[in-house]
Amino acid sequence: MASASPSPPAPPVIFASARRRAIRARQLVRAHNGDAARYLAQDMAEDVLERLAFLRHDPARALVIGDRSGIIATALGGQGTEVLRADPVPGPGELAFDDEQPLPFTGFDLIVSLGLLDTINDLPGALLHIRRALAPDGLALVSFPGAGSLATLRDIMLSADGDRPAARTHPQIDARAGAQLLQRCGFADPVADSRELKVRFGSLQRLVGDLRDQGLTSALDRPGPPLGKAGLARAQAAFGERADGEGRVTETFAILTLSGWAKVLRPPKF
Repeated sequence: MASASPSPPAPPVIFASARRRAIRARQLVRAHNGDAARYLAQDMAEDVLERLAFLRHDPARALVIGDRSGIIATALGGQGTEVLRADPVPGPGELAFDDEQPLPFTGFDLIVSLGLLDTINDLPGALLHIRRALAPDGLALVSFPGAGSLATLRDIMLSADGDRPAARTHPQIDARAGAQLLQRCGFADPVADSRELKVRFGSLQRLVGDLRDQGLTSALDRPGPPLGKAGLARAQAAFGERADGEGRVTETFAILTLSGWAKVLRPPKF
């Protein structure tokens, strides 16, 4: 009698699920402030619409995950698409789901995920769940901050920690790794690309505030200790050292976008 094949090893725990949800919930609350930063969500949503127009993909049924801006659902709904909105911490009009588990919804011509999968422990598993929820010939578009994001803040935190650097920023995925993941998960015509969005800040406090507004603070399972007053002073000094003539520091957000199709092989026509 043949023995059962061993189960695949569990993915390493890098991010804390409870912290991810708490960050997402705080983002939802802060969004009620009129001056809350929203530029990353808007940029990702507008980019998705441009890609759909270029591909001439007109889905009959779409699942939109994590689009706090509502831009994609509004645009797709305006062209007659049936749109289901979802989020791990749902806002008005969104359904709740666990993005680390198989999706409870299937049969979509389009699935969009924005700003979520960079802090998931099992990214290959999440991409597999998305592919399996697509209808034949369906398209997946996934965007999140990737490699190269927040390089300035990373340097500032290293300066603040001095001789004892702590884990304060997330590991990041680059375009090459993203393309390999798409292939591994069975997507057809996989594409991974990255683009930069540069933002200037007049203070470290404003930079951190924008990160909180947009759900980009640390979700690490084992985060570093609090900076303390001395560490914060060193961080503010390091920020000032990097300021330009107008007293501003430029930070980079590198948006990684992954796309792939759930293709169906059809017999050749003779």
